Amino acid sequence: MIDLSALRIFLTVVQERSFSRAAAKVHLTQPAVSQAVRRLEHALGEVLFDRSSKSPTPTEAGLVLQNYGARLLRLMEESESAVRELRDLRRGRVLVGTNEGAIHMVLPLVTAFRAKWPDVSVDVRRVPARQIPVEIQQGSLDFGVLTFQPSEAGLRMLTIGTDELVLLVPPGHPLAPVGRVSLEQVAEWPIVAHNDPSPQRDRVLQLFERRHITLHIRLSLPSLDAIKRAVEMGLGVALLPRRCAVAELADRRLAELHVTGLSRVGRVLLVWRDALRSHAADAFLTVAQSRPRGSKEHDGMP
Repeated sequence: MIDLSALRIFLTVVQERSFSRAAAKVHLTQPAVSQAVRRLEHALGEVLFDRSSKSPTPTEAGLVLQNYGARLLRLMEESESAVRELRDLRRGRVLVGTNEGAIHMVLPLVTAFRAKWPDVSVDVRRVPARQIPVEIQQGSLDFGVLTFQPSEAGLRMLTIGTDELVLLVPPGHPLAPVGRVSLEQVAEWPIVAHNDPSPQRDRVLQLFERRHITLHIRLSLPSLDAIKRAVEMGLGVALLPRRCAVAELADRRLAELHVTGLSRVGRVLLVWRDALRSHAADAFLTVAQSRPRGSKEHDGMP
């Protein structure tokens, strides 16, 4: 195995074309430099210098080692620099998993993080909510954003926001001025729903089933934007998290109604594995914990 310190000394001798000048440059005695080169020759089984001339001249083996040795040391320096950049947050990546409905809660956190660490990339991936805790456990994701407490062990959680499930209707809808409706009133209208199963969708359907109320899902769509557009067009009403329609509510393209027995303020959780994290992930968590949400880290839901 090549001794890297001896390799550096060898390259210095080649550069200086002198054992004595090389010794002065690396702050060693000339005998110590000569011994380092001999150790290298012994390890490789080749003579690296023609010592018959006044100045040491690299042999054919020496020239080969000079070429590869210089490249090896450059790679070592680059790898050390890359690791330092990770530590100093001048590179790195944070992987965040979220479903379509929770992406609105991630973006403000990403904005705050990017303002502080612009050189670290943030990769927000769309992942089904049920799959997020498993991917965090496996290390495929650094963080996940959920609206329910995961049952998987070894996960930590931080509340990063709150939200509420509301009934969205067009502004001209007969229910729009009411403000609050019952589950029975919701069931009187055609429902536009997401066709991607989720824990929240299951909870809503189970609630109606327990009350023996039949929901009339007349249209299923693959995205929240499509659902909102369908409601605007009068194709039905939709039960969605309020955070998903903030812009449409502000522009009065949609109206919101609270649903008795269903609309309640819930928490949006940032979830991560209780294990060693990268420097970038640590910094992301620090930013999340420092945001003025009035929440704290915990292992479970109170």
